[in-house]
Amino acid sequence: MNISSSVIDKINEFYQWSLSVSDDRTKGWLMVDSPTPTVIYTVIYFIIVGLGPRCMKNRKPFKLTPILIPYNILMTLLNLYIAIELLVASSRLHYSYVCQPLTFINNKDELRLLKAVWWYYFSKLLEFCDTIFFILRKKDKQLTFLHVYHHSTMFSLWWIGVKWVPSGSTFLPAMVNSFIHVLMYSYYALSAFGPKIEKYLWWKKYLTILQLIQFTTALFLGIHGIKSGCKFPIWMQYLLVIYMISFIVLFGNFYANAYVQKDTTKKTDIYRNYKYTKNLACESTKNN
Repeated sequence: MNISSSVIDKINEFYQWSLSVSDDRTKGWLMVDSPTPTVIYTVIYFIIVGLGPRCMKNRKPFKLTPILIPYNILMTLLNLYIAIELLVASSRLHYSYVCQPLTFINNKDELRLLKAVWWYYFSKLLEFCDTIFFILRKKDKQLTFLHVYHHSTMFSLWWIGVKWVPSGSTFLPAMVNSFIHVLMYSYYALSAFGPKIEKYLWWKKYLTILQLIQFTTALFLGIHGIKSGCKFPIWMQYLLVIYMISFIVLFGNFYANAYVQKDTTKKTDIYRNYKYTKNLACESTKNN
């Protein structure tokens, strides 16, 4: 009993200490002060992922086109706003793309950047709708480990970012990812119009390639920051490196299965059909 009480006390002490070193500039902002909202929403997300497909098992899939189109347009515009705000604010502040130390100033451009980072964090909550729409449309194959891992962890980790490191090098991954999400949600918005438009959306796989380039670049920047002694919290840089490795592995595996393996199978089928046709032609020639 004393041991468990001691452990709880130490956890509480660590939590109180962590609060004392959080960034004062984001205190009082929506869902920032306490981890409770982020934890609750994440738990609800997992419950929906676990129970949703079971509830939909004996139901017909919903046709959500009237919702999907405005939702994806909204997400496109929101990500465009975030990306532009981060680009403009970081340019005015002369932020470095390689190593930007954490700053604690309160000028207009710095606060503009902090607000954009908060919107980026909040957008990860809105992105839970992606999963809900998959479930309602009975697209259960889309509910992969990668999908659930990506959505749940991004929301949680960016709460940490907003609370402790909302400026400095934090701006870059949020800005780049927002630009990529502009393309991604534009693709989703167009594909929601159906097969007539979908056949022109040949660039889907290049979105995954862009994401892999993004993760690889972030990995190298994180390693460089650790080695060079960049004055940005070292724990955040190690967290970035580990997180990017997980993404490279998972997204790389997705790309290999979705595109490389499919292309290989397609080429094999073409070759087999060619050989079969050629053999038929030879047999026909012999018979004649």
